Amino acid sequence: MARSYVVRTFGCQMNEHDSERISGLLEADGLQLAEHEDDADVVVLNTCCIRENADNKLYGNLGFLKRWKDEREGRQIVISGCLAQKDRELVAKKAPWVDVVMGTHNVHRTAALLQHSREHGTVTEIFDEAVIDDHALFPSALPARRDTSYNAWVTIQIGCDNNCAFCIVPSVRGAEISRPFDDVLAEVRALAANGVTEITLLGQNVNSYGRDLQLNARQAGHAEVRVRPLFAELLAQAGSVPGIRRVRFTSPHPKDMRADTFAAMGATPTVCEHLHYPLQSGSDRLLAVMHRGYTAQRYLERLAQARAAVPDLAVSTDIIVGFPGETEHDFVGTLEVAAAAEYDYAYTFVFSPRAGTEAAEMVHDFVDPAVTAERFQRLRVVVEHSALLKHQARIGRVEEVLVEGPSKKDPTVVSGRTRQNKLVHFTPPHPLRVGAYGLVEVTGAAPHHLVGRFLEQTAEPVHKRRIPVLAG
Repeated sequence: MARSYVVRTFGCQMNEHDSERISGLLEADGLQLAEHEDDADVVVLNTCCIRENADNKLYGNLGFLKRWKDEREGRQIVISGCLAQKDRELVAKKAPWVDVVMGTHNVHRTAALLQHSREHGTVTEIFDEAVIDDHALFPSALPARRDTSYNAWVTIQIGCDNNCAFCIVPSVRGAEISRPFDDVLAEVRALAANGVTEITLLGQNVNSYGRDLQLNARQAGHAEVRVRPLFAELLAQAGSVPGIRRVRFTSPHPKDMRADTFAAMGATPTVCEHLHYPLQSGSDRLLAVMHRGYTAQRYLERLAQARAAVPDLAVSTDIIVGFPGETEHDFVGTLEVAAAAEYDYAYTFVFSPRAGTEAAEMVHDFVDPAVTAERFQRLRVVVEHSALLKHQARIGRVEEVLVEGPSKKDPTVVSGRTRQNKLVHFTPPHPLRVGAYGLVEVTGAAPHHLVGRFLEQTAEPVHKRRIPVLAG
């Protein structure tokens, strides 16, 4: 009987994509996906370390998994991802019953490390940087098991060359390395041929894609290399692949946003009208301390350029509340920018010090948690007010949605997502397949979703494997 596995993912889209590849590697090695941990022989925790509670969540889970492991001989526990990269030998020290600890650059070694552990015992393997090998560098080059067959992540870049004071990512993901242009397009074509209709170009700082490729080519003496906006060109060419209906990308950095990217978004019909545009703070003083590389005015100017180039653009953002040294004046600046930006939705976070970052050393400037909590609620009022107004303005409009599945709160209701990445709940009069496209008239609005009336189906999913049918 084949061994089985479960992968539990914490954190960002890059971690989700890594988990797809870990699953693909395990299945290529003969393991089968289990429905629940109780049925599994291997549990993989693919970890995140962006916020402080990630550590507590991991070690809390490991306490439970010790009992799980003791219940059946031969069970194995794998800890992967950013927290494993950061904590290294500390994971095995705190939880010696873990079998494999592997870092962000070791995904391609998953099956081999599991086998090594079965033969020789606990193993910790952390590469300090990406191995110069396509299969090691880019998770997209590895086998994958995706939960959905209609959309897919496509890694175009790994690592990050920025030095934001609050961010641990450069330490655990390494320097920026762009995937070869033609390799990305080849994967998009392969995905489209297999029925994928929506892709998301993925990287830590996608709009800086290609700078290292051009620099390396020049240093190698390729005089014919021309300076070109590679990310904008990639958007346009990926969006032109037959079968691809929607192209998204995440996450860009405001300091690297260029007019050519906005132009490519506006000129390529398949590129969705959605921009995730992280602000972090509306205070110029704090933006400088954070090493963000832009001012509030510059941020808003680029945002205005984006909206001028891309009609009906929806904009989301990230904002940190309580960054060390944040004064009331600084926070009011954030409220003012958030109000002026009129976000469709925002991910707001309380500052969390991460060991190894510059901000974690600013202990004497930490903001009183009570003050931070009060500011957080004030910011939430502003961003939710803006989101509600944006959603109410869509009532009466007809939107094309990509069917994602039943609503998490009501299985009789179907959920779909618009090109602007807005969640719409509706009840179809007949069964719909996950991955289908349809038109929905918006009839109601809330800060975080829309409600609609289903009108008609516009496209069947082109799936190569069995998919669920949602009852009407």
